[in-house]
Amino acid sequence: MKIAVSATSNDLDGEVDQRFGRCKYFLLIDSENMDFKVIENESIMASGGAGIKAAETIVNNGAEILITGNVGPNAFQTLSAGGIRIFTGASGAIKESIDQYKNGELKETGGANVSSHSGMKR
Repeated sequence: MKIAVSATSNDLDGEVDQRFGRCKYFLLIDSENMDFKVIENESIMASGGAGIKAAETIVNNGAEILITGNVGPNAFQTLSAGGIRIFTGASGAIKESIDQYKNGELKETGGANVSSHSGMKR
Protein backbone atom coordinates (compact mmCIF):
# COMPACT_ATOMS: atom_id res chain seq x y z
CA MET A 1 0.00 0.00 0.00
CA LYS A 2 1.27 3.49 -0.85
CA ILE A 3 1.11 5.93 2.04
CA ALA A 4 1.79 9.64 1.49
CA VAL A 5 3.06 11.66 4.46
CA SER A 6 3.47 15.44 4.63
CA ALA A 7 7.07 15.83 5.76
CA THR A 8 9.46 18.47 7.07
CA SER A 9 12.47 16.68 5.58
CA ASN A 10 13.25 14.28 2.77
CA ASP A 11 13.85 11.14 4.84
CA LEU A 12 12.01 8.77 7.17
CA ASP A 13 13.76 10.23 10.22
CA GLY A 14 11.98 13.55 9.72
CA GLU A 15 8.76 14.78 11.26
CA VAL A 16 5.22 14.90 9.95
CA ASP A 17 4.60 18.45 8.70
CA GLN A 18 1.45 19.84 10.26
CA ARG A 19 0.64 21.73 7.06
CA PHE A 20 -0.52 19.63 4.13
CA GLY A 21 -0.72 22.09 1.26
CA ARG A 22 2.42 23.97 2.22
CA CYS A 23 4.64 21.20 3.56
CA LYS A 24 8.18 20.98 2.19
CA TYR A 25 8.00 17.37 1.03
CA PHE A 26 5.75 14.41 0.58
CA LEU A 27 7.15 10.98 1.25
CA LEU A 28 5.41 8.24 -0.70
CA ILE A 29 6.06 5.13 1.36
CA ASP A 30 5.50 1.47 0.53
CA SER A 31 3.97 0.15 3.75
CA GLU A 32 5.27 -3.38 3.10
CA ASN A 33 9.00 -2.66 2.92
CA MET A 34 9.25 1.05 3.89
CA ASP A 35 10.89 1.96 0.56
CA PHE A 36 10.00 5.54 -0.23
CA LYS A 37 10.03 8.21 -2.88
CA VAL A 38 10.56 11.89 -2.08
CA ILE A 39 8.32 14.41 -3.81
CA GLU A 40 9.09 18.10 -3.39
CA ASN A 41 5.91 20.07 -2.84
CA GLU A 42 5.82 22.45 -5.77
CA SER A 43 2.85 24.33 -4.31
CA ILE A 44 4.62 25.41 -1.11
CA MET A 45 4.95 29.03 -2.30
CA ALA A 46 1.75 29.23 -4.38
CA SER A 47 -0.22 32.41 -3.91
CA GLY A 48 -3.40 30.37 -3.81
CA GLY A 49 -4.70 26.86 -4.39
CA ALA A 50 -1.78 25.18 -2.59
CA GLY A 51 -4.00 22.54 -0.99
CA ILE A 52 -5.63 21.59 -4.26
CA LYS A 53 -2.30 21.41 -6.09
CA ALA A 54 -0.75 19.35 -3.30
CA ALA A 55 -3.75 17.01 -3.28
CA GLU A 56 -3.46 16.52 -7.04
CA THR A 57 0.20 15.59 -6.54
CA ILE A 58 -0.77 12.91 -4.02
CA VAL A 59 -3.53 11.51 -6.25
CA ASN A 60 -1.35 11.55 -9.38
CA ASN A 61 1.42 9.63 -7.59
CA GLY A 62 -0.87 6.72 -6.71
CA ALA A 63 -1.15 7.14 -2.95
CA GLU A 64 -3.98 5.34 -1.21
CA ILE A 65 -3.54 6.86 2.26
CA LEU A 66 -2.49 10.34 3.43
CA ILE A 67 -1.04 10.95 6.88
CA THR A 68 -0.72 14.62 7.87
CA GLY A 69 -1.27 17.04 10.69
CA ASN A 70 -3.98 19.16 9.14
CA VAL A 71 -5.92 19.37 5.90
CA GLY A 72 -8.11 22.20 4.65
CA PRO A 73 -11.50 21.93 2.93
CA ASN A 74 -10.32 22.28 -0.69
CA ALA A 75 -7.53 19.74 -0.26
CA PHE A 76 -9.89 17.39 1.57
CA GLN A 77 -12.40 17.55 -1.25
CA THR A 78 -9.76 16.93 -3.92
CA LEU A 79 -8.18 14.05 -2.00
CA SER A 80 -11.56 12.45 -1.30
CA ALA A 81 -12.57 12.73 -4.95
CA GLY A 82 -9.31 10.93 -5.81
CA GLY A 83 -10.14 8.05 -3.46
CA ILE A 84 -7.48 8.91 -0.87
CA ARG A 85 -8.19 7.96 2.76
CA ILE A 86 -7.06 10.84 4.99
CA PHE A 87 -5.65 10.58 8.50
CA THR A 88 -5.08 13.90 10.30
CA GLY A 89 -3.72 14.74 13.72
CA ALA A 90 -0.41 12.97 13.14
CA SER A 91 2.68 14.56 14.67
CA GLY A 92 6.23 13.66 15.53
CA ALA A 93 8.43 11.19 13.71
CA ILE A 94 7.30 9.87 10.34
CA LYS A 95 8.28 6.28 11.22
CA GLU A 96 6.18 6.44 14.38
CA SER A 97 3.19 7.81 12.46
CA ILE A 98 3.42 4.93 9.98
CA ASP A 99 3.50 2.48 12.91
CA GLN A 100 0.51 4.25 14.48
CA TYR A 101 -1.40 3.88 11.22
CA LYS A 102 -0.51 0.19 10.93
CA ASN A 103 -1.62 -0.36 14.55
CA GLY A 104 -4.95 1.40 13.99
CA GLU A 105 -4.03 4.26 16.31
CA LEU A 106 -4.68 7.06 13.79
CA LYS A 107 -8.27 8.05 13.03
CA GLU A 108 -9.50 8.59 9.51
CA THR A 109 -10.95 12.05 9.12
CA GLY A 110 -14.39 12.74 7.68
CA GLY A 111 -13.67 16.35 6.78
CA ALA A 112 -11.24 19.22 6.90
CA ASN A 113 -9.80 19.95 10.33
CA VAL A 114 -8.62 23.52 9.54
CA SER A 115 -10.06 26.38 7.51
CA SER A 116 -8.95 27.50 4.07
CA HIS A 117 -5.58 29.30 3.95
CA SER A 118 -4.62 28.20 7.48
CA GLY A 119 -1.11 27.13 6.40
CA MET A 120 -0.17 30.47 4.86
CA LYS A 121 1.46 31.95 7.96
CA ARG A 122 4.59 30.40 9.33
